[in-house]
Amino acid sequence: MNRFTTILLAAGISAATMGATYAADNIKIAFIDPLSGPFAATGKQGLAQYKFAAEELVNKKGGVLGGSKFEIVAFDNKISAKESLIQLKVAIDQGIRFIVQGNSSGVANALTDAIKKHNRRNPEDRVIFLNYSAVDPALTNDKCNFWHFRFDANADIKMDALTDIIKDNGNIKKVYLIGQDYSFGKAVAAAAVKFLGEKRPDIEIVGNELHPIGKVKDFTPYARKIIASGADAMITGNWGSDMVGLGKSVISAGFKNPIFTYYAATDGITKTFGEAGEGVVKLVGEGQLNPPVSDRADAYTKAFKAKNPDLDIGQPRITNVMEMLARAINDAGSATDMVKIGYALEGMEHDSLWGTKVKMRTVDHQAIQNVHILAHTKSGITHDYDNSGYGLKTESTVEMASADAPTTCKMDRPAQ
Repeated sequence: MNRFTTILLAAGISAATMGATYAADNIKIAFIDPLSGPFAATGKQGLAQYKFAAEELVNKKGGVLGGSKFEIVAFDNKISAKESLIQLKVAIDQGIRFIVQGNSSGVANALTDAIKKHNRRNPEDRVIFLNYSAVDPALTNDKCNFWHFRFDANADIKMDALTDIIKDNGNIKKVYLIGQDYSFGKAVAAAAVKFLGEKRPDIEIVGNELHPIGKVKDFTPYARKIIASGADAMITGNWGSDMVGLGKSVISAGFKNPIFTYYAATDGITKTFGEAGEGVVKLVGEGQLNPPVSDRADAYTKAFKAKNPDLDIGQPRITNVMEMLARAINDAGSATDMVKIGYALEGMEHDSLWGTKVKMRTVDHQAIQNVHILAHTKSGITHDYDNSGYGLKTESTVEMASADAPTTCKMDRPAQ
C-alpha cells in the first residue's frame, strides 16, 4: 500500500468516524416549566415523565436518524412568563431547537409569540414549540402559528365533554365557577358559561370568580362562599397547588356535590381528596390508566412507577409528544430542518400507547383525540395516584372529541 493510498484510507476512516459521531449526537429538547416555587411538584413530575418517555419510547428503540438519542434539558421558569423568555433564549443559545412546555397558558402565550418572532428573524435557526398542556383555546385559534403544536385537548374541547355530563344530570340546578386569574382560568369560565347556556339554559351560575394564581394560602373564604351559594356542582380548572388548596378547603367545608375538574389528580391532589372525593370528583382528560387499555400501557405505567415510586403518569399525552416528534424527525430525514419536521407533524395520525388514535389537525395544529370523563375512586383501580389507593377510572368517552370543531386560525406556512 503506497503512502497516498494510506492517506486516503485514513481520511476515509476519519470521515466515517466523524459521520458516526454526528449521527449519534443527542437531539436536545428544552423542558421549560416550574421546578421551584408553588408549582414545582407539577413541573418535576412532568420532567420525570419526559425523561422516561424519551428513554423508553425513543432511545431504547435505537433513537432517530440511525442512532441519535433524545436528551431532555431542564430549564426552571418559576411559572413566570418573563423568566420563560429568558430560559428560551438560553436554550436557543445552546443550540436547542425543540421546546416543550405545558404549565400555564400565560407562559405558553409568551413563548409562542417569542418563537414566532425568532423564527421570522432567524430562518436558518428556527425552533418548534411542542405544547403538552397549556390549553387556552386562543393558542390554536387567533394566536395559532406554524411553529406551535398542542398535544392536549383545549379548554373548549374539555368543557364541551364535561357539560355533556352536566346536561344529563337533572339534579344540577346551580353551578359555581372558580378558577385561577389568568388566560386559562378565564377560558375555562367562558367555556362553561357558553356550553351551559347552550345545553342547560335553566342552570343558574351562582358564582363566577377568579383568584390569584399560586398566591392563595388559605382557600377557606372561597369554600365558604361556594357552600353559601347553594351550588349543586362546582367547576374549576385549577391545577397544582391551587387545586390541592381549593379541594382540601371545599371538602373540609362539607361540600358533597359534584366537583368537575380539569386537573384534579396526582401532585398530592388525589391523596388530599381521598375517601371524601369518592363519587364527587370528576375529571376530563385524555389517556386511560384504569382499566388499562393494553398490556403495553400497563407495562409502561408499572415501569415508570418502579423508577419513580413517588410520582405518577399524570400527563399521558407526554408519550405522544415523544413518539410523534421522533416519527416526524425520521420522516423529515433531519433533526435541524424545522420546516420539514413541522410539515411532518401536521396532519400526522398516531396510534397512542393509551389505546386511541391522535391526529394533529393540519388547520390549527390542535391534537384531536379521545376525551374521557374520569371518576376519582378506589374501586377498580389498577394504577393509583399519590400511592393513596385512589385513582381515576374511565366512566365515559367522547371519541375524537371536537374533530370538526371550527377554528379561527389563519396560519401562514413557510415554503417547503
